[in-house]
Amino acid sequence: MPRAPGPVTFASRDDEDDYWMGLAIDEAKRAAAAGEVPVGAMLLVSGAPVAKAHNTMVASKDATQHAEMRALKAGAYAAGDTRLAQATLYVTLEPCAMCAGAIVLSRVGRVVFGAWDDKAGMAGSVHDLLRNPRLNHRPEVRGGVREKECAMLLSGFFAGRRGGETSDGR
Repeated sequence: MPRAPGPVTFASRDDEDDYWMGLAIDEAKRAAAAGEVPVGAMLLVSGAPVAKAHNTMVASKDATQHAEMRALKAGAYAAGDTRLAQATLYVTLEPCAMCAGAIVLSRVGRVVFGAWDDKAGMAGSVHDLLRNPRLNHRPEVRGGVREKECAMLLSGFFAGRRGGETSDGR
């Protein structure tokens, strides 16, 4: 599991979010190299990294293998609990409905994402499932962290696949 070099003190929460999003971006690049949609995730529990993941839907032939789902599963195993109230999930793309549902059910305390997803995003783009007042859990959400870098990974991936046409999404 990646660790911040030595005992790291971040000057601000923005600096901390930028650092961990960088590691999620590294995971997204691993996904792209494997022919997967480039989405990566990092899960921290009580400030310590416990899981990293990227999309593996193509390799696994399983549509549920989004980066967020894989990180949540590994994180629950590492924490020994399905409830991750002290967790922060960093993900390079705004979570979809499936992932947002799993985040709420896992009671993740905070979600930080990079690129917005105008086609399937459930943290404010299409709908805001993560902060729906009717649900019993609503994590803190911050979007747009290293947004351009995350969005360029996606648009570049799809441009290559579709002969120049760009699209954000899974």
